[in-house]
Amino acid sequence: MRPFKLLRTVATTVAATAAGLFTLATSREKGARVILKPGDLAPDFELAGSDGRLHRLSGSRGREAVVLAWFPKAFTGGCTRECESLGESGPALRRFAAKYVGASGDRPTTNQSFARSLGVDYPILSDPGGAVARAYGVLGASGFPERWTFYIGADGRILDIDKDVRVASHGDDVAARLEELKIPRRT
Repeated sequence: MRPFKLLRTVATTVAATAAGLFTLATSREKGARVILKPGDLAPDFELAGSDGRLHRLSGSRGREAVVLAWFPKAFTGGCTRECESLGESGPALRRFAAKYVGASGDRPTTNQSFARSLGVDYPILSDPGGAVARAYGVLGASGFPERWTFYIGADGRILDIDKDVRVASHGDDVAARLEELKIPRRT
């Protein structure tokens, strides 16, 4: 990793940790957390992507499955590695009739810069207000999304939720899970 990139990753990780601890200490939000499970209809969304387009879950309905990989914060160590892993597994992932996207609470400009710095070829979606993260039950008490990945069928129903994401192997793990879930291959 280049010195500037390493410095930015460390500084962003420290700042995000401090912000999360502050949010935990001062948060008054005590509402019940949404709990989704396989078989539930996935909440629809419309979020800006790092590719400059708006992405809607409903746009994939009837056509392809969707992998929605939530991560806490762009430019932090674990999130950088997770997104790199998905990018490295692009050839394997593109074989499936599935759209795969990353998602965080970062602003669109931040995720555009993040995606560009990683050279990834998939969109990273932005949910700065946290409304979609809340609808999926991933918004943690720290104010950041949990590192969870949702597998959503072409019918819009949740097929699986991975709440134990391994950042270094996430791309390979997603490809293996798509195979296990019998997601069709692209023709």
